[in-house]
Amino acid sequence: MEGRMDMINGSLGDKIIKYAVPLAVTGVLQQLFNAADLAVVGQFSGKEAMAAVGSNAPVIGLLVNLFVGISLGSNVIIARSIGQRDDENISKAVHTSVIVALLGGLFLTVLGEFLAPEVVKMLDVPGEVYPMAIKYLRIYLVGMPVILLYNFESAIFRSCGNTQMPLVALVISGVLNVILNLFFVLGLGMDVDGVATATVISNLVSSAILLAALMKTEMAIRIELRRLRVHGDVLVQILKIGIPAGIQGMIFSFANIIIQSAVNSLGTTVMAASSAAYNLEIFAYYIMNSFGQACTTFVGQNYGAGKGERCLKTLKLSLLQSLVSTAAVCGLILLFSRPLLGIFNTDPEVVATGRIRLEYIFFAYLFSFAQEGLSGYLRGFGVSFIPAACAVVGICGVRLTWIFTVFRQSPSFPTIMQAYPLSLGVTAAAILIVTLFMKPSKRYVIASEK
Repeated sequence: MEGRMDMINGSLGDKIIKYAVPLAVTGVLQQLFNAADLAVVGQFSGKEAMAAVGSNAPVIGLLVNLFVGISLGSNVIIARSIGQRDDENISKAVHTSVIVALLGGLFLTVLGEFLAPEVVKMLDVPGEVYPMAIKYLRIYLVGMPVILLYNFESAIFRSCGNTQMPLVALVISGVLNVILNLFFVLGLGMDVDGVATATVISNLVSSAILLAALMKTEMAIRIELRRLRVHGDVLVQILKIGIPAGIQGMIFSFANIIIQSAVNSLGTTVMAASSAAYNLEIFAYYIMNSFGQACTTFVGQNYGAGKGERCLKTLKLSLLQSLVSTAAVCGLILLFSRPLLGIFNTDPEVVATGRIRLEYIFFAYLFSFAQEGLSGYLRGFGVSFIPAACAVVGICGVRLTWIFTVFRQSPSFPTIMQAYPLSLGVTAAAILIVTLFMKPSKRYVIASEK
């Protein structure tokens, strides 16, 4: 389980791939298991149930993303401390992270149960879908403490270069999720409540597996229950990086809620098609995102060790590897898009509309890979506010403006999709300009050595 990777010495290219591939596979498998929820309800409960599950994705993202961003702060602080060989700070960050995950999850469960009806109403969900959407969201929210715990535990493992252990936990829990989906829906005759219950149980299992592994390791990331508490000084460091990233994710999800509302206004068929396409396009996104996260962790460790040249080399290699691998996956999905979309729903109109979404989104990924990589690079130095601000203005601002102006004049699905390449192009350009101006590999590493 130890699996620590030496990120501050030796070659980089092969290590970035070794780090990113399990992380990408973890994301892909996680989405496959999520897609299993949609596929099961789509095939056995109808497209209304499928639309109910899919329409909740932006809402769940809105509630979760703040703490996912904070877990990124944990990743950076632990990685930096590893580069500085500061075992005491590593331990403080690990134990603080676990408490933040559990308390944050409990907070989201309580808050979400109160806000669920109002949030779903904001989505303009059709009347025949609304009851199932509420039912799915309420059950899903019960699992928030273990969902966040898994994310923070994964961040702890990633900070020392171990991306294999979260993958193992996910495979075990994911297989269980699929089995439970079929059992609850086919065996017990449940619909969205069945797949939501299966998701909660499987996340409980994955978080328990990682917790047990962290309690057994002899590395500095070891968890000891008696040492679980919030260390104020470390929490401030984590929040300084994590809160901007989390707020970015929340605002990003809010923009997606507005877009989802626009999609919902076009009817159940478009809702189902958009949900199906999303569950394919996200595979390519996880490939791209894994290299961005690799960049963050490698830069974090080398920043801690004062090695600016390796930070810059990490950026160049991760961007190149991200571009090649993401383009390959996008091409394969487009090539087989019709049979893949048919897995979720065989309605020809659903399949054709889903293909439209894929074409627009994959074109937008030409800009997104740069935005992900450069954001990951800056966060490795602890610079979190600037990429967050660029994303809020470039992605959220452009998309909201587009929906409230252009879409209202031309209310069609292609009009909605045009917001994606435009917003990601603007954001990528802004972050590139900021990165070239700041030259963080010189400014921040030099500052850390003084």
